[in-house]
Amino acid sequence: MKHLMYGLLVFVLITILAELFHGSPVVIFFAASIGVVPLAWLLGQATEELAFYTGPKLGGLLNATLGNAAELIITITAINAGLLDLVKASITGSILGNVLLILGFSIFLGGMKFGIQRFDRTQAGVNSTMLILSIIALVVPSVFGQTIDQVSHDNVEYLSLGVAVVMMIIYALSIFFSFKITSTQDELMEDAHAPTWSIRTSVIVLVVSTIAIAYLSEALVGAVESVVETIGVSEFFLGIILIPLIGNVAEHVVAVQMALKNKMELSLAISLGSSLQIALFVAPLLVFVSLALGNPLTLTFNLFELVALFAAALIASMIAQDGESNWLEGAQLLGVYAIISLAFFFLPS
Repeated sequence: MKHLMYGLLVFVLITILAELFHGSPVVIFFAASIGVVPLAWLLGQATEELAFYTGPKLGGLLNATLGNAAELIITITAINAGLLDLVKASITGSILGNVLLILGFSIFLGGMKFGIQRFDRTQAGVNSTMLILSIIALVVPSVFGQTIDQVSHDNVEYLSLGVAVVMMIIYALSIFFSFKITSTQDELMEDAHAPTWSIRTSVIVLVVSTIAIAYLSEALVGAVESVVETIGVSEFFLGIILIPLIGNVAEHVVAVQMALKNKMELSLAISLGSSLQIALFVAPLLVFVSLALGNPLTLTFNLFELVALFAAALIASMIAQDGESNWLEGAQLLGVYAIISLAFFFLPS
């Protein structure tokens, strides 16, 4: 895994050279997309290393804050470029990707290796309930803006800001709650290797990888329109499928690894926790960032996105109810993700 990630760093160089010599926007887009993957992994490694020195509680907060840093940087760059549909699609795609694709792979591969896997229903139930509540928070401004007559755009913006404040408060309370009643972070620390980087090295890697991701994000977002015209896929589809995958690769790999170690409770905590982070922290934060950048982002999503999000949250809740999983449930989640992805592919731009 480590050697593969270091090898993929060559795409960072390819992106830089393609930018300098005004190469094809399609080459720049895909080189930047691949280049972000190892950088996001390095950022995750640096965060993990720092967590050894800060302790499990502060380390858990650090992970919670920087867990989706790569995607956050990409979406902020997209907001600055005025690609608000791409941003909202990436929010939807991140939640769906974690709940259906990554959790599906984790359950499927873990089930194939161990048969029936069991986990504590308490934290999984709390996370799945929180996920449903977060989807409801996204539904309210969407329905308000699309179905209530004579509602001005300003009112939708104000509602989105109010909802964003409430969501971030709930997210902060959920972190505090998890630290008080669970030992998930302690288990993750115990499972991880001993620290191999110094604090100085960890900070340097963290800063450098963040700056590099910001550079690649500029290149990636700048090439979106050309890619849409050349390949024929919609900007919306790129946001739903590609952006979430490249931005969350580090967490995705860890979630699957935990399932293959028969640590299904941790795998669920990572996949559902990442979805919660997107819905309750990243999405609200982007609302405020967009306001500062002069391109206000509202938490309004189309009907199909809302149906897909609610269905994914409902499925996650059902899986968490009985405290056990098997490979067939994983295959079902992957099947639902494939169906939804096909539908998004055929949606008009």
